[in-house]
Amino acid sequence: MIWIDTLVQGILLGGLYALFAAGLSLVFGIMRLVNLAHGDLIVFAAYLILVGVQVLGLSPWVSALVAMPLMFGFGWLLQTVVLNRVLGKDILPPLLVTFGLSVTLQNGLLEGFSADSQRIPAGTLEGASLDLGLVTVGVMPLLTFVSAVAAILALNWVFYHTPLGRSFRATSDDPVAAGLMGIEPKRIFAIATGIAMVVVTLAALYLGMRANFDPSIGPARLIYAFEAVIIGGLGSLWGTLAGGIIVGVAQTLGAAVNPEWQILAGHIAFLAVMLLKPRGLFPRAVD
Repeated sequence: MIWIDTLVQGILLGGLYALFAAGLSLVFGIMRLVNLAHGDLIVFAAYLILVGVQVLGLSPWVSALVAMPLMFGFGWLLQTVVLNRVLGKDILPPLLVTFGLSVTLQNGLLEGFSADSQRIPAGTLEGASLDLGLVTVGVMPLLTFVSAVAAILALNWVFYHTPLGRSFRATSDDPVAAGLMGIEPKRIFAIATGIAMVVVTLAALYLGMRANFDPSIGPARLIYAFEAVIIGGLGSLWGTLAGGIIVGVAQTLGAAVNPEWQILAGHIAFLAVMLLKPRGLFPRAVD
């Protein structure tokens, strides 16, 4: 019975990691950009939600809804003003720029909010649970998983069933040809980054309500996101969910054996998948 509970908890934890990774996967799938500041952007969004709760007196859910368009605008400006200038065949300039952004965000948050841990209050949801018979699951982890599935469903719908999604796919396949057809790749990239920042805000909401956070935790969130994206296959959104679940289950199984093995078990699972499937489980064709 304990192993069934461990498996279920790992799957639900994987939903959080999938939320961390979904925006990263979207951006890579469209513009082949590896954003080293992604984890710090999640933490930045968590602090933005916290400000809405503490300063404006909003509920976490309303604060997140207010933060989403702000983060979309921030992502759009970041891509338009900074990242579009360094995108190209050489992957090094974007890596250096996003690394610099990561350092800037961490130090800016440290100056603005100190190194003290913070948490977004979740009220009665923090301890709420559902008895499903064989297992009892927390309402918050369940909401996180459902939100991850909903976010990936929404992203897939946009990507495959809307004119904007057709522009995303065309730009991803061949930016030059897309430009000749009247699509502005730089504008499409900016919209994609803005949408990724909306998903980042959703991830930040659950991160902040489920655990303490401080300005230094972004890189660890980035590692989990990278592992989920790479396990699933670069650019595959459903693969990202599968990757998050694999990392989450590995961590909970490791913790069940020995609490000190939790993080290590996730990394071992990542390495094992890479040995068996170097391009991930569900890779998209990448030129």
